[in-house]
Amino acid sequence: NMPSSVKLYCKGAITGYRRSNKLQQQGTSLLAIEGVRNKDAAKFYCGKRVAYIYRAKKERKDSKIRVIWGRVTRPHGNSGAVRAQFRTRLPPRAHGASVRVMLYPSRV
Repeated sequence: NMPSSVKLYCKGAITGYRRSNKLQQQGTSLLAIEGVRNKDAAKFYCGKRVAYIYRAKKERKDSKIRVIWGRVTRPHGNSGAVRAQFRTRLPPRAHGASVRVMLYPSRV
């Protein structure tokens, strides 16, 4: 018997592109996931799907809401950040925006 509403995602934020001192690599974005504070907790999210949801001016398929899908590839650093790669690169206006980190596909 399932509870009436199961949330299939947790919230995260896009903190920027993966970068070094001089160069940034726009193909890989860094995410901070809510409640994830160390590398071991971040490993759980490897392979999970990520949705960046935003509003556009023009309607497509009767909706102004659009999604860029990606997936978590690996942890980044020791503080629980993760790297993610999206189907198309994220625009810079996405930095600081929220994303949904889906709890599927499950690896358990």
